Amino acid sequence: MSSRVRFPTARDVFATFPDLGRLTPEPADETTPLDHVRRLLASKRPAGSILFMAHLLPRREAVWWARQCVGAILGPSAEDEALRAAQAWVRAPDEENRRSALDIGNARDRRIPTTWLALAAGWSGGSRSAPEHKPMPPQPSACARAANAAIILAITAQEPVAISPWIRACNEAGIRFADGGDADVIPPTDLQAGR
Repeated sequence: MSSRVRFPTARDVFATFPDLGRLTPEPADETTPLDHVRRLLASKRPAGSILFMAHLLPRREAVWWARQCVGAILGPSAEDEALRAAQAWVRAPDEENRRSALDIGNARDRRIPTTWLALAAGWSGGSRSAPEHKPMPPQPSACARAANAAIILAITAQEPVAISPWIRACNEAGIRFADGGDADVIPPTDLQAGR
């Protein structure tokens, strides 16, 4: 298994994405990125660990991890056009699939988690503007922020008792995936009720 971590320290992630420091705490030491995810998960604001993980992973991997999280949390109701568009881009990250995901994401309700999956794929590169307009590249953190939004929207749509366990389950999958394993999200066993 080969690591998907592309930064030697957590601080390097913040240096690459300066706006991240306004949204989640930066470490005071030279901790590794995955140790920082664990610290954030154990903090008073564990949702910051999802945002950090979305920035830590390469864009394609961040979209796949977010897709796995949203799919695990929402179950069959997540299977829609936007999720399929994001998944198609992950499997074949070409301009046609990216543009298709962007168009689908732009046309959908932004209160739906899968819309943000399509936008994450659409904002992975290329241009945010229509082909007939001057190209406008997405912000460097746009893909990660959209992946984060997809996961957080899916998690917060659950019963309050399920929020922390799902944050933990998504982070565990992200850590495993970053370490070179699969991105499969194991549903929390400490939930009383199902979805």
